[in-house]
Amino acid sequence: MISRVGPWRAAGYLVTGVLVGVPLLVGLLVLGVVGAALTPVLVGLPLLALLALTGVPMGAVERWRLRLMDPARVPDPHRTPDEPGLTAWARLRFGEPVTWRELAYAVLLACVLWPLDLLVLAGALGVPGAMLGAPVQLAVSGGDTRIAKLWLIDSYGQAFLCAAGGLVLLLVLLWPLALYARARAALARLFLAAREPEQRLAEVTKSRARLVAAFEAERRRIERDLHDGAQQRLVALSMKLGLARLDAPPELAERLTAAHEEADQVLGELRELIHGIHPQVLADYGLGDAIADAADRSAVPVEVDVRLPRFAESVEAAAYFAVREALANVGRHSGAGRAWISGRYGEGRGGEGLLRIEVRDDGRGGADPLAGSGLTGLADRLAVLDGTLTVDSPPGGPTVLCMEIPC
Repeated sequence: MISRVGPWRAAGYLVTGVLVGVPLLVGLLVLGVVGAALTPVLVGLPLLALLALTGVPMGAVERWRLRLMDPARVPDPHRTPDEPGLTAWARLRFGEPVTWRELAYAVLLACVLWPLDLLVLAGALGVPGAMLGAPVQLAVSGGDTRIAKLWLIDSYGQAFLCAAGGLVLLLVLLWPLALYARARAALARLFLAAREPEQRLAEVTKSRARLVAAFEAERRRIERDLHDGAQQRLVALSMKLGLARLDAPPELAERLTAAHEEADQVLGELRELIHGIHPQVLADYGLGDAIADAADRSAVPVEVDVRLPRFAESVEAAAYFAVREALANVGRHSGAGRAWISGRYGEGRGGEGLLRIEVRDDGRGGADPLAGSGLTGLADRLAVLDGTLTVDSPPGGPTVLCMEIPC
């Protein structure tokens, strides 16, 4: 909401609107004409793209100018790209609704708003100002003068009477000027500020990303503590039991052997637990090799056809554990003799990068994600990263799980 401000701040807002609008109109005309002329040529496409993004810097300038009418800063509604580089920035900006609202506002400012601002300023300040300067104009002309091209003044009495009328008119018109400036600023805020649902969605998205990152960091910390702490102590204990067994009498050696085997078994279980928390192959070699490793550990023979680049840690972890859970479901519930995993990275419908992994088996089918099975948890794991799970499992099989995660 625009606060009540003095008429002079309102006038400053309108004056700067004219100063911004004139070069903006010239720039849009140049970009539009040159881009349209070069459209058949590849050079014209970047120019037209630049024209479409003109509203982004203009929106930043206008949000800054709004502080003349309201001291409260208008936050930038644009999201921060997840990846560095101009391509990622442009892809994100073209997909945001606020970018197109900013472009619409830039066109409106260049073609309509600044001429309207100039007209209001001329009526509210220009005419009263010219009337106030009537004595000076008469003195400079040396004879008679025409005030604002409207009234002929040929005496100082008329000139001072005109100046007094100009002062009264100025005081009268300052209030409508401030009202117009407030309406003008409210229109700008409507186009340029983040709308409440968008702002809440952006906050939820950022907080969810922070939670995912914090969860991954905590999981890695637990893995590191187990690896460097409990596992090392168990290794030391196993070695001490082995050495003690060598020098112990036969009756005690038999018990030490049993304790040694138990310690080795616990150590193996702990290693499996650490591997399950965050496998080293995933951290060192990436998602493709980690999926191949999970397939080797599967109870059902699995054929793997995965060609993937490296991704962010959160994406790799979510995809890996989703595949592991899918393989566990295949082994426990499907009755399948074989399974297949394929994975590709390509372009989604919206032009963003998309990781797509498919897990297929030749089991009995009939898997229902709405029946409260493990598929619900798998879908929830992917949903944290805006991913989706599609299940195709008719009775009699086969079952196909398709996991998609935007990257």
